Amino acid sequence: MLPTAESLQGQPVPAVTFKARRENGWQDLTSDELFKGKTVVVFSLPGAYTPTCSSTHLPRFNELAPVLRDNGVDDILCLSVNDAFVMNEWKQGQEADDITFVPDGNGDFARGMGMLVDKRQLGFGMRSWRYSMLVRDGVIEKVFIEEEGGDDDDPLAVSDADTMLNHINPDARAPEPIVVFSRPGCPFCARAKAALSERRLRYTDISQDQRINTSVLRALSGRMTWPQVFIGGRLIGGADELDAHLGGA
Repeated sequence: MLPTAESLQGQPVPAVTFKARRENGWQDLTSDELFKGKTVVVFSLPGAYTPTCSSTHLPRFNELAPVLRDNGVDDILCLSVNDAFVMNEWKQGQEADDITFVPDGNGDFARGMGMLVDKRQLGFGMRSWRYSMLVRDGVIEKVFIEEEGGDDDDPLAVSDADTMLNHINPDARAPEPIVVFSRPGCPFCARAKAALSERRLRYTDISQDQRINTSVLRALSGRMTWPQVFIGGRLIGGADELDAHLGGA
């Protein structure tokens, strides 16, 4: 049986040492190094590369990382009962530079949280249950634990990034998703991406050399010039239109 949120809130995080890999060498990473003197958001999940973790849980925390930091969060930790090699490769593949990946390879942290669960029926062995928490100076302030016993054996209903952001600041505005269709060497594309980066707005860059040719661009946007920027599913246009949009935002 999983612990209740009430039993964890007000308690210190487990004191463990993680085995991380940095610059091709082993590094011991302690709970104190991760949490002491900081405001930290943690989200823990069953496994790297698994569907919900890779398609929803991690990407949304990565997307909202700048907003969480603007609202007083010093670091965002992704924990999983996976080894350091797997976690490092997963981070690279997800382009999640704003997230600190923590390999809980032996499950020590998950066990200390009371969140270590048996996933042997899936061939996973022992894994972490899915949850998120807000930790201030090593003390758990708030925990969101997914419910057990439903039809879904891996639910994602309360430990998501939007729920955490709403807890920290209900008035915080989550950014809309931005996609830039660009072409290598295009100065207008570089200008549009620079304008987004200057405002710390995350975007997905889909380049022409990723099999997006002019015909595809025209089918998507009705235009044949590069770049074409979409925000929240709406076509904004090229660099000039983007400047006008951002200037009025």
